[in-house]
Amino acid sequence: MTATMHCDQCEQTFRGIACTSVGVCGKDPDMESLQKILLYGLKGMASYKHHARRLGKTDPEVESFIEEALFATVTNVNFDIPSLLELVLECGRMNLKTMELLNDGHVEVLGQPAPREVIEGIQPGPGILVTGHDMVDLKDILEQTEGMGINVYTHGEMLPAHMYPGLTKHKHLVGHYGGAWQKQRDEFESFGGAILGTTNCVLIPRKDNTYLDRFFTTRATAVPGATRLTTNDFSAVIARAKEIGDLKPTPTKTSMVGFHHSVILSLADKIVDAVKEGKIRHFFLVGGCDGAEPGRNYFADFAQGATNDSIVLTLGCGKYRIREHDYGMIDLGGGVQVPRLMDMGQCNDAYGAVKVALALANAFDCSVNDLPLTLCISWFEQKAVAVLLTLLHLGVKGIRLGPALPAFVTPNVLKILQDTYDLQGLGENGKADVQAVLAGV
Repeated sequence: MTATMHCDQCEQTFRGIACTSVGVCGKDPDMESLQKILLYGLKGMASYKHHARRLGKTDPEVESFIEEALFATVTNVNFDIPSLLELVLECGRMNLKTMELLNDGHVEVLGQPAPREVIEGIQPGPGILVTGHDMVDLKDILEQTEGMGINVYTHGEMLPAHMYPGLTKHKHLVGHYGGAWQKQRDEFESFGGAILGTTNCVLIPRKDNTYLDRFFTTRATAVPGATRLTTNDFSAVIARAKEIGDLKPTPTKTSMVGFHHSVILSLADKIVDAVKEGKIRHFFLVGGCDGAEPGRNYFADFAQGATNDSIVLTLGCGKYRIREHDYGMIDLGGGVQVPRLMDMGQCNDAYGAVKVALALANAFDCSVNDLPLTLCISWFEQKAVAVLLTLLHLGVKGIRLGPALPAFVTPNVLKILQDTYDLQGLGENGKADVQAVLAGV
């Protein structure tokens, strides 16, 4: 039997459900909003932390913060909005540390990243498609398929794997197939071979999909009907790939990936000189977490509206909204040219964007907010919230966030963010918005 309870806050008696007069029973809606922001930020940070731990990187300060912050979201613990806001910003600081751990783990285990041309499309022979974010899983499956005649392909957010020499030394890492996560039902169907889902984002197959018998997931990642693996023994995936045999080849193309922050910063002197000489007018960071709802084409319009004297940086699966356009090259002088669109990696590599911004601010002896830099961020899930909190912790202002601002942010909390950080929603026209940005430069 469900107990009858009484809410002292609103003088209502209710049965087994939370009172809704002030949000969750006894909570002010603004306080509840901050707790949700904190909780989503913690979830995103936990994802980065999971990957860092698998690479041997941990930090006791991060561990203790997660415990304290989770406790602050427990019912009837914290009713103080200023202290909750402090915790939200501290989550941004801790996420910065976590992303640094992850970056360092990737470089130490997989080698120094470098730009690399990648073949996109299916090539002759049996194949395994690896999706998600986990580089350790990819490293293990490459080692376990060595010399077997099985091609290994990246999918979605695994595309940046091709910048690590510790992975590309395996010649059977032949290329990439597919786009952002929301297209995976069709792309997994058409791939035809064995598929390994390592982390988010993974979708439940449609009823007409037939790939469940060749779809494998790892550890926490799971969908009904697929085979979930609890260890990094990928013999079942390999056996299925062999059983299926040769895949049907598709047309191929090439693309350039691998503009890790260390690569960009190696050109810092030339970039600074190019800005001073007027060769580079503005920097745009356009990327983040992609989604399928209407409004995402805004980012393509925004990026394509950037003038030829600007550089567009991108990362995360949001890159798939903007990467099909030919942005050409930009001359840094001294015979050095770089692509106008530079892919910095996964959403897991967001630390790199922070490093580049801070380095440029140091080079120009100014605040990040005084740089010719605009952040146009596509958000969808918890990792994007964690990165946003990191940017707010660093005091970055004028971030454009969309397609819509988070529904769990109340008007009062949004006003705080807008007044303090000039956080902005997106306009209706990406090209018009980028022209407005450049007009104010």
